[in-house]
Amino acid sequence: MTRVKRGVTAKRRHKKVLAQTKGHWGARSRLFKTANESLLHALSYQYRDRRNRKRDFRRLWITRINAAVREHGLSYSRFIAALAARGIEVNRKMLAELAVNNQAEFTALVEAAKAG
Repeated sequence: MTRVKRGVTAKRRHKKVLAQTKGHWGARSRLFKTANESLLHALSYQYRDRRNRKRDFRRLWITRINAAVREHGLSYSRFIAALAARGIEVNRKMLAELAVNNQAEFTALVEAAKAG
C-alpha cells in the first residue's frame, strides 16, 4: 500500500479553523489547538443563542406592551385575553411596534379591547 502524506489536508483544515477564529482574543486566534477549542465553543453558543434570541425578543415585546397598556388602566394579561375574546389577531411583535411608534392606533386597539 502506498504512503499517504496528509500535510496539504491538515494545513487546509488548520487555515480554515484559524480563519473562522479571526477576532478571538490572543492565542485563541493564533494557535490551532486553542483556536479549534474556541471555535467549537463559539459554534455551540451560536446555535444555542439563535434559539434564545426568539425568547428574548418575545419577552421584550411583552414588557413593552405591558408598559403601554398599563397607561390605559389595563394589565397585559387582561389586554391579551380581551383581544382574543374580540377576535382581534395581532401578534406581540406588531403590538409592541404599535405601542412604541404609533400610540394612536395602539390606543384604538386598547379601546376596542376594553369595549369587549
